[in-house]
Amino acid sequence: MPRTEDKYIVALDIGTSKVCVLVGEIGDRGQLEIIGKGTAPMKGTRRGNIINLDQGIDAVKKAVDEAEVMAGLQIDSVYVGVAGDHIRSVNSRGVVSVMGKHKEVSREDIDRVIEASKSINIPGELELLHVIPREFVVDGQDGIHDPLGMTATRLEANVHIVTGARTHNQNILTCVNRAGIAVQELVLEQLAAAECTLTQDEREMGVLLMDIGGGTTDYAVFLEGNVVHTNVLPVGAGHFTSDISVVLRTPMEDAERIKKRYGCALGSLVTEDDPIEVPTVGGRAPKILSKHELTNILEPRAAEIAKLVYRDLEKVGLDKEIRSGVVLVGGGAEMDGMIEIVEQVFDQSARKGTPRGLGGLSDTVNGPEWTAAAGLLLWGYRAQSKVKKQPVRGLAKVAQSFRSLFAGG
Repeated sequence: MPRTEDKYIVALDIGTSKVCVLVGEIGDRGQLEIIGKGTAPMKGTRRGNIINLDQGIDAVKKAVDEAEVMAGLQIDSVYVGVAGDHIRSVNSRGVVSVMGKHKEVSREDIDRVIEASKSINIPGELELLHVIPREFVVDGQDGIHDPLGMTATRLEANVHIVTGARTHNQNILTCVNRAGIAVQELVLEQLAAAECTLTQDEREMGVLLMDIGGGTTDYAVFLEGNVVHTNVLPVGAGHFTSDISVVLRTPMEDAERIKKRYGCALGSLVTEDDPIEVPTVGGRAPKILSKHELTNILEPRAAEIAKLVYRDLEKVGLDKEIRSGVVLVGGGAEMDGMIEIVEQVFDQSARKGTPRGLGGLSDTVNGPEWTAAAGLLLWGYRAQSKVKKQPVRGLAKVAQSFRSLFAGG
């Protein structure tokens, strides 16, 4: 069976409710085509954080096995999405003098100024995930995306720094490694999702990407082409399910089924009012519920999620900057009425984001819940196109050694 080499890229999205794996193959013309996918239910995480390592390893193995069979190759290494309420981000600035004899900005100068921008006080329990240049300033002239070769005495960089909890990141690495797979890079999920859903025009004008996952809502604001703000809310689509379960006193499995089949986040969209049969606990007779009553349970939670994000953008002064609106991704974006609730709260247009820019079996992953995994594929593709990256922190050792070490599970 062939192995993942330079022509294959694999994405692993470990969510609160499921694990998704996508395998991409780089075609002869350089296009990225999906050739395999796998999913497995996930019970070992809470709000994006791994709480049961064994359950996490099992879920990763199952999803990877399914993708391997479909793609017909052995998966060695993956790009892994990172989410969870431990993520923190901050904007920072670095300044250096240009060193060259003719004062031409070199690649070394750019590396030094980005390094200088990292010199912020990061608590010991956190570690850097991403340092993303927003713009460079050359002798006071701002708005420059690539200063290479320009003449200057002083070079500044404005960057967006994303950090994650060291223990959480280590748990993800351990989980994936024990499943017999190496980690190429850890990537913030909303940055990955942006790769395959946002247009360049949206990024330039100002756009909010909201990823409504099972346990968290991860979001990012892009302006003038680059990310300027990222954050995570510890509220997600799973809270809709638990609200139904608590209010109607029905098991979580039944609440999830009712949400997916009948759920609507906005009362004014409900037209027909067919009765919904709701199973109850303890063998009692099922309740009969109208769709309007179900929407009355869901609408407050949908409005809460949208308002919490909006208030955060107000706090950092970005609420008026998202001129091209809001793009919703993740499983929570599938619910009827979610787009309309967001449009009401933000007073902006909103749309559902689906993966684009991929060939092959892309029609099988065209829902919002696949955006993070599809974006991870594109992230990996671009990372490998730019430079053959060294695996993260030496943990991407020869995968075969992992397979032999942990073959027993």
